[in-house]
Amino acid sequence: MQAPDNLAAPHRDDSAADTLASRTAESETRARLRPRHLTMIALGGIIGASLFVGSGSVIRTVGPAALLSYAIGGALVVLVMRMLGEMSTNRPVVGSFMEYARDGLGNWAGFTIGWLYWYFWVGVVAFEAVVVGRIFHEWFPSVPDWTFALAGMLVFTFTNLMSLRSFGETEFWLASIKVTTIVVFLGVGTLYVLGIIPGSTGSLSNITDHGFMPFGWTAVLNGVAVVIFSYFGTEIVTMAAAESDQPAKGVAKATNTVVWRILLFYVGSVAILLMVVPWDELPAKVSPFAFAFGRFGLPGAEQVMNAVVLTAALSVLNSGLYSGSRMLFALSKHGYAPRWVEDRNRAGVPWKAILLSTVVGYAAIGANYVAPKDVFDFIMNSAGCVALFVYAFVAVTQWRLRNRMSADERAGLKLKMWLHPWLNAVVLAAVGLIVIVMAFDPEAAPQVWLSLGALALLLVVYPFVRRRAERGGRADRTASVASSADDAELSPSVEHVA
Repeated sequence: MQAPDNLAAPHRDDSAADTLASRTAESETRARLRPRHLTMIALGGIIGASLFVGSGSVIRTVGPAALLSYAIGGALVVLVMRMLGEMSTNRPVVGSFMEYARDGLGNWAGFTIGWLYWYFWVGVVAFEAVVVGRIFHEWFPSVPDWTFALAGMLVFTFTNLMSLRSFGETEFWLASIKVTTIVVFLGVGTLYVLGIIPGSTGSLSNITDHGFMPFGWTAVLNGVAVVIFSYFGTEIVTMAAAESDQPAKGVAKATNTVVWRILLFYVGSVAILLMVVPWDELPAKVSPFAFAFGRFGLPGAEQVMNAVVLTAALSVLNSGLYSGSRMLFALSKHGYAPRWVEDRNRAGVPWKAILLSTVVGYAAIGANYVAPKDVFDFIMNSAGCVALFVYAFVAVTQWRLRNRMSADERAGLKLKMWLHPWLNAVVLAAVGLIVIVMAFDPEAAPQVWLSLGALALLLVVYPFVRRRAERGGRADRTASVASSADDAELSPSVEHVA
């Protein structure tokens, strides 16, 4: 007996659904990040305004021994990235260390570190938007800086909303400018120090003749506490790799190259800087790189470096929106954030998570003109220790997850942490020492106490969020069972008619 037309419809709908699913999958495949995107995100993600501008402050307060501060901080980051690389190559996920902390330490750890990380990046996005406005205002003083800040936020909100690929392409070119600047500086600086450039006064002796460690080891450790935040953002590549064509390969490559990236871009550039300009001659209100480029005879060095700092700020704004929205999206999957945050647009982008991650930025643009110093001091200080919290969570998580593995699982790891678990203990001890040093530093102490306050608040809130998530999970399961029952009631009549 031939089925009626109305019963043939489900077959046509299934076919259409299959076609739509195929097109969606094809679209998502095209939208994935490519190896060149990951490579430049890994290279440029570690270079920010904290290097181009902030390095001068570190050098003035530590002296030439700032090299040790950057080297020690860099070594800590290398170890953390190796641990994160082991977990990410074994299981690439967008939530990265939040997901691993949840698996290794419990839901409370994933909830806590995920929200702290999101809060950190939305604060950074707000800060960078204002920096962008101020740089443009210097070039166009007749235009209020808030208009440029707002324009920057709107442009990069749109860029992230368009597609994953648009984020990747934008970050690729912004990072390319930063990397090119550092490479040019290293090349020309080396020629200057070697005396090949006419009029050169650079020398290796500039590092030692003016006192290598004028303020002692305490200043060096204080310097580590400062520069460790310059490296924060290196971990973004592990989140981005989860949305790439070859996630495990991308993470492995980024992890394996982080050593020379830190040595070249940070330790190397600071070393050249110290050889080009004696540390006690660096001006306070000018980028040390702009000052050094001026020594090379480059006309308009300060304006060129302002453009590079602008690029760095735009890059951080772009990547901050990406990492913050992806972390929020990962939190929502477990009920730690509103479920509606999971909604994606046609390009597969979590658009609601992106918009929610921009709210603080738009609010900060307005608040900046009411109480600029108070607002930003609170945002940045209350999230100031997030990097250290993340590093500690990664160290403990990798320790726990490795210990749970069978011998066969350990043998199958594509990337392994060195000297496990001894170097995990070294990282934890270093994090603890840095926090103690910061707590006794009058300028850094507010970051410690406000960050610990934010951590305590999340731990207090977590039980309530967990119960809400559990109720939501039970409601979803009840709805699923009811839907299955409805389907079962309908199926006999369909069979009967057929």
